[in-house]
Amino acid sequence: MSVDSILILVRSAPYGSSAARDALDAALTCSVFEAPVTLLFMDDAVYQLLKGQSPAGIGQKNLNAIQQSLPLYDIDRLCVAQSAMAQRGLSEDQLALPVESVDAAQIAELMAEHTHVLSF
Repeated sequence: MSVDSILILVRSAPYGSSAARDALDAALTCSVFEAPVTLLFMDDAVYQLLKGQSPAGIGQKNLNAIQQSLPLYDIDRLCVAQSAMAQRGLSEDQLALPVESVDAAQIAELMAEHTHVLSF
């Protein structure tokens, strides 16, 4: 990418801390400044993308609603680490959003092609 671009590494489970929500807030904030943003879901963050979440019982808001709005902010590139999906026995058809599945080499390429990398 030729202009400043931002890769946000999302590593945290959807609930239990504010990290998942903080990553989405950072992505939305960066997009307001017209910086291209890519989200890469790694580790337990892949659970954020699962369909049918009902966190009201634990007093949390459903992150899927915010994630569904990402295209409105021109955040169209959502990537997921293949290894994280495999380790957790998940498949892309279980996810609420379309994602680009990436392997370790592609993750390295993503990091190299973006000007800034943020990790949550």
